[in-house]
Amino acid sequence: MTYCLVVDDSSVIRKVARRILEGLDFEIAEAEDGQQAVLACTNRMPDAILLDWNMPNMDGYEFLVKLRTMEGGAHPKVVFCTTENDVAHIAKAMNSGADEYVMKPFDKDILTSKFTEVGLLAA
Repeated sequence: MTYCLVVDDSSVIRKVARRILEGLDFEIAEAEDGQQAVLACTNRMPDAILLDWNMPNMDGYEFLVKLRTMEGGAHPKVVFCTTENDVAHIAKAMNSGADEYVMKPFDKDILTSKFTEVGLLAA
């Protein structure tokens, strides 16, 4: 089973993402911010990370940069999920190691499409 870490400071977003991804046969863990996500990755490196940009303590960009330097941190497919939609944010995320980018709000079709594009789901 593919293990996915959902990182978002919104419990509602985490719950929606969990419901969708569990329906796609993912095993899910959650983190409220980048600091919790670093700890989660230290304990068990996920196969996939659905990552919010704007969070307290450590934002998604800071977490992504840290992740990619961790042992095994090059492995997870990272899909940024945020309300930031300007080209500069998207370019910054992709240049820092994100694999894909999703705008909020999202639904099952959008997540299925993006997770398929990065090779986490069969086409």
